[in-house]
Amino acid sequence: MQIKVGFEITYTAPQPTPMVIMLSIHPSRYADIVGTESIAAEPDVPIGLYRDGFGNVCGRLVAPAGGVTFRGSALVRDSGLPDVVNPAAQQVPIEQLPDDMLLYLMPSRYCETDKLTDVAWSLFGNTPQGWARVQAITDFVHHHVTFGYEHAHHMKSAHDVYEGRAGVCRDFAHLALTFCRCMGIPARYCTGYLGDIGVPPDPAPMDFSGWFEVYLSGQWYTFDARHNTPRIGRILMATGRDAADVALTTSFGRMTLTKFVVVTDEVVAA
Repeated sequence: MQIKVGFEITYTAPQPTPMVIMLSIHPSRYADIVGTESIAAEPDVPIGLYRDGFGNVCGRLVAPAGGVTFRGSALVRDSGLPDVVNPAAQQVPIEQLPDDMLLYLMPSRYCETDKLTDVAWSLFGNTPQGWARVQAITDFVHHHVTFGYEHAHHMKSAHDVYEGRAGVCRDFAHLALTFCRCMGIPARYCTGYLGDIGVPPDPAPMDFSGWFEVYLSGQWYTFDARHNTPRIGRILMATGRDAADVALTTSFGRMTLTKFVVVTDEVVAA
């Protein structure tokens, strides 16, 4: 199948403002892009691209006084298959993990393992290691947390979500991946496109989505505590320790978001 993705995001600014944007499709999906991905700013200010420490594609620019609009679009080939499910995937003992996986066991800005370790072990200490344990964590978070855009707050941490029991997709991911880290399973945050493909349409406006990946049997596997079912058409944009590492836009000065539109639709052959 082919999926059309894109966005239009507008900020106003009282003065020229340096920015970092992370709006590109992840390099792991480059081979699936049909033609080229288009990302442009209006006014037409230069955007310098670089890779961050996690391998994500970032852009640097200075938004002019008055503000800036970002527009992006791409056509992406997709297998049409749901997220991989592998109940046989095993937890790797910590002493056998590759060095670069240890980072994903550590606490981070929104994922306070120190506050949730005792909770995690009390809830999941008797579950089988490996895939079954991650699924038990995902099930718990899915049922423990109520989804609602009115519950969104950029300062909310995994511990806040556990206690408040409400949030948006990033909050589900933060709590689940924190529990995984507490149990010795490397876990990282993911953001990207996830359209209503193979599921009933959601009447709410389309948004970027947050989910998480865990490292089992030597590779990364996708889990989604909000939806808790394998989904079709997930297109990765960025990965990191938590949402702080994958912010879509970061401004070094005062800016106001005035427009935010996301598109991700299956292209149906005529």
